[in-house]
Amino acid sequence: MTSKRSNTGLSENCLLRTYVRSEVVVVYKTKEAFGGLSNMASGYPLQINGIRILTTEALYQACRFPHMPEVQREIIGQHSPMTAKMKSKPYRKNSRSDWDEVRYKVMRWCLRVKLAQNYVEFGRLLLATHDRPIVEQSRKDDYWGAKLADELSETLAGQNVLGRLLMELREKLKEDSEERLKIVPPLGIPHFTLLGKSIETVVAPSGDNREHEPQHALF
Repeated sequence: MTSKRSNTGLSENCLLRTYVRSEVVVVYKTKEAFGGLSNMASGYPLQINGIRILTTEALYQACRFPHMPEVQREIIGQHSPMTAKMKSKPYRKNSRSDWDEVRYKVMRWCLRVKLAQNYVEFGRLLLATHDRPIVEQSRKDDYWGAKLADELSETLAGQNVLGRLLMELREKLKEDSEERLKIVPPLGIPHFTLLGKSIETVVAPSGDNREHEPQHALF
């Protein structure tokens, strides 16, 4: 894997990285073995302030608009994560003014919430990647993910911020013998709200017995 400087992104996220596709865990289609790592994956529901949100994609997009609760409501009300993403598009010019500065912090928090409230299933999937690099393959986005150089190439290039956040969370999970990651405090940024109310500490669902359910084999 090689790196070079890019002129985009935050200082801690400004490296353009290249990966050999066959040597990494690729997050691309949600039905693939590691598709559950995608924000578009269903089956990992969330609850924020008692409000059920179906995917991390919907939660992330809603966080753009703390000043527009009706837009948030429209986004999180969608059954499809892609529809939730599309619902945000007409309003993106009105995203919170510091969005470019805080978006990676918001994404890190969203992933923490996904793990806290789906600790067994999502945690097992994260740990099943072992120590391999995790890369979100994207057709267009080389900030959150990485793009194929061409259709015949095995090389992915991009900042891969989402993949790096997943790897960061994986390392925290490996050390989480006391399951502290089941509690997620609010993000320390201004106006961190959902539907007009400050976002509270997120905890794992009470009476969560999903560890006793049959599990799907990854390999």
